[in-house]
Amino acid sequence: MTEKELLYVEDAIGHENTIIKVCEETVQYLTDENLISFMKNELKEHENTKQNLLEMLEVKSNEWPNFNG
Repeated sequence: MTEKELLYVEDAIGHENTIIKVCEETVQYLTDENLISFMKNELKEHENTKQNLLEMLEVKSNEWPNFNG
């Protein structure tokens, strides 16, 4: 993974964090059970995506001897 690709992944993780926060905040204001269920599913999907990106970074860091400096 190049430095540019690493920056893209880090940016994607940041976007996922933002989406997760918005989903969590939105659920608090909803009253319709269908919408709440939809948003909770969206939240889970974005949490999974974030976790997958973090795991990919962990695998890459273990593959590269100089990844951390």
